[in-house]
Amino acid sequence: MAHHAAAEEEFHDDIIYPATVPFILVHLACLGALWTGVGMKALVVCVVLYVVRMFGVTAGYHRYFSHRSFKTSRAGQFILAWIAQSSAQRGALWWAAVHRHHHLHSDTEDDAHSPRHRGFLYSHVGWIFDRRHAETEMEAVPDLTKYPEMVWLEKYPLVPAIVLGVACFLFGGWQMLVVGFFWSTVLLYHGTFFINSLAHVHGNQRYVTGDDSRNNWWLAVITLGEGWHNNHHAYQRSTRQGFRWYEVDPTYYALKAMSWVGLVWDLGEPPADVVNNERRLGAKVVEKVARQLASSFPADRIAAQAAAVLAARPDFHEIEAALRGAGARAAAVLAGIELPHVPTLDEVRRYAERTLAQTPSLDQIAERARQLVMEAVAVRLLEQRPSPA
Repeated sequence: MAHHAAAEEEFHDDIIYPATVPFILVHLACLGALWTGVGMKALVVCVVLYVVRMFGVTAGYHRYFSHRSFKTSRAGQFILAWIAQSSAQRGALWWAAVHRHHHLHSDTEDDAHSPRHRGFLYSHVGWIFDRRHAETEMEAVPDLTKYPEMVWLEKYPLVPAIVLGVACFLFGGWQMLVVGFFWSTVLLYHGTFFINSLAHVHGNQRYVTGDDSRNNWWLAVITLGEGWHNNHHAYQRSTRQGFRWYEVDPTYYALKAMSWVGLVWDLGEPPADVVNNERRLGAKVVEKVARQLASSFPADRIAAQAAAVLAARPDFHEIEAALRGAGARAAAVLAGIELPHVPTLDEVRRYAERTLAQTPSLDQIAERARQLVMEAVAVRLLEQRPSPA
């Protein structure tokens, strides 16, 4: 704990700039096309490598290693990892560990790449070079570390990408290396990164998930189905992320076809009550959403307005004494007093209806949010007055 505290104190939210050099060089290598030219064969290879490796990212890194949403053989697991790591997005263990952490803390201060807290550019690419994410949290992926070949790939994460780059050069020379390999690699980077950044900013929310995840059809197109991000956050165990027939999900289609010949099996499906938005939210999500909702109400201003009303009451001192109880008790005291500036439960509920997606847990969220508002107002009422001697 002491070591962790020291690390947090030392951290200054900076970027390890030397680590950005290889990343920048990969982008600069794309300019080599000015000298090599751009041939049709190289462009075809670029598209093929983008699609194949994006499948490695979406089916491998994400749906298999991060969420274990389907099963495959040990050999199939290694092949998926190899294809995924040929994208040069580090090891499958690192990728899965970071992504599992993301779902545990999605769009909170602890999220590795939340646009809400650190801005779009940081969530898109800056977080990768943040030293807090440099090491692989092996304890987060114990189901993967038991395989020696997976640990080996984690130790040498760039081997698949280097092998692919060399193969491209041998196949078509410098043009194939630049256009076929480097162009597709950079496109893969940003296609993947858009899910961390843009899919938490732009799109629509069908489900209340307690975070900013969104469904975005054109992101689904360029990422083979990953753009149905709000669906995914609503039910992470599902191999299929396009919950509706019209939500195109090529990764799922490919995995479904592979299941017909036994290459993969036990594909996760979203339950009907989840798809139809009929399942009640868990207590953790209700609490998270209620806190977000409560923070939308200006507790300081409400407290100042309530203080003026309460000060005129003859029983003010009794009320003030009662407010010195615990948060829930203080909220109950305020709830029993008619204060024109404190939002009613109906007002909180109407605000929730306007700002949240449809959910059968709306009443529960509104009730908890109002309680939190009352607790915050009670605290501020006491802070505005000196404690009695």
